[in-house]
Amino acid sequence: MAKDSPIQFKGTTLKIIQTQLRSTDPDALHAALAELTGNSPDFFENELAVLDFSQAEALPEHADWAAVCALLKNSGLNAIATLGLPSALAADAAAAGLPAVGADALSRPARAKPAAEPVPTPTPVAAAPIAAPTPEPVPRTITLDKPLRSGQRFYAKGCDLIVTAMVSAGAEVIADGNIHVYAPLRGRALAGASGDKAARIFTTSLEAELVSVAGLYRTFEAGVPAELARQPATISLVGEGEALSLNVTPLALR
Repeated sequence: MAKDSPIQFKGTTLKIIQTQLRSTDPDALHAALAELTGNSPDFFENELAVLDFSQAEALPEHADWAAVCALLKNSGLNAIATLGLPSALAADAAAAGLPAVGADALSRPARAKPAAEPVPTPTPVAAAPIAAPTPEPVPRTITLDKPLRSGQRFYAKGCDLIVTAMVSAGAEVIADGNIHVYAPLRGRALAGASGDKAARIFTTSLEAELVSVAGLYRTFEAGVPAELARQPATISLVGEGEALSLNVTPLALR
């Protein structure tokens, strides 16, 4: 294809949020978003989302998809497709501009191994054995020792995160493992970002706007409860299945 062609196609990797929904009712979704995000217009940063209904039950045959998309857009989330809908409702969503995708569309494709080229057999030569290089260990923990100011985000991919400075209001710390904040936690903390339900958040001073473990959120729009405010605390998931909930409890340091 010519370089000056008016259309070209290139492969890319996009960050897509898998948004699990159990209803298409805009009022029910609005109430749920209010609880999880405070309906903040900048909670998400204009990110893309696939609406996953695979866990939903008793869905209607038709839905107001324009209202659902507008509701998510108000929180900075752009719906681009659906997953797990019954055929009639999937067709309804596709007609509204939300095509259906399969679960494999959200998984990372395996890299194809290049075919090995034939190599001529070398003449044997006596040589001293060479020790294989020691692979560099994957870090289990990342330490952040500088204050995180409003609007800043820090992500500890594949490991725990230790923060020894303040996380300001409007800042965000994210880790695939646990998060330890040995300073005031005034912004947002999201542990178990890749789905680890055993992850926890620890802080010596809970003043957060939002905490989350494995995608289950709790916001503090009216402030942290008095018995927990500015106190050491730990956040974890308790229960199983539909009874799974986020538990915020005092942390005894003495």
